[in-house]
Amino acid sequence: MAGATSSQAAPGAAAAEYGGAGAGSADVPPGTPAPVTDRMSLHQAHPVDGRSLRTVCGMFVTGVTVITSGDADHAEGTTVNSFTSVSLDPPLVLFCLHNESRLRAVVEGSRKFVVNFLQGQQEGLARAFAGKGTAEIRDVAHHPSVTGVPVLSDALAFLSCRLVDAFDGGDHTIFVGQVVELGVPRQHQEPLVFFRGWLGALEEELRGVHPIIDG
Repeated sequence: MAGATSSQAAPGAAAAEYGGAGAGSADVPPGTPAPVTDRMSLHQAHPVDGRSLRTVCGMFVTGVTVITSGDADHAEGTTVNSFTSVSLDPPLVLFCLHNESRLRAVVEGSRKFVVNFLQGQQEGLARAFAGKGTAEIRDVAHHPSVTGVPVLSDALAFLSCRLVDAFDGGDHTIFVGQVVELGVPRQHQEPLVFFRGWLGALEEELRGVHPIIDG
């Protein structure tokens, strides 16, 4: 199934910037998800604490994206796995960001973004765009989308979107965008996946060494 190997600890990870309560979720506060081993069970009723919620949601395998926003003069990117399609007609997608995410103001200001789906060999890129001090767009191969937002040229696929709405989601903001351009530049590559706090290519064996730390 899915797996994830990791050669070094993340500088400050990303379940949805990596974080939140979803799939592995959006830009979560610093901290390592509590691992659930084969010999350990977890059960909790109200009240549910955030660490346990993150652990359980981490059981849901997701892809990994880098959301880029802004334009040639000022563009930012961050690693996110709290992404999903919403509607085919009109073509809508959404993703979530922690309210303190550095990318939030950029998305709200530019009202446009690109969802870059990472391929299995881009674990390093996912880590580079995770956390507080991240990679610079200018240091990564990219080209402009039709909206002017940078597309990561080596990504598996991408969706260029215009922001149509934003909703309060507790400690996260839910951004909904209409897709205006899409492409699959690396269609024969395996995707990068996120599972139980680990990153890896779809066909890799799960052998955790260092967990992702939410940034």
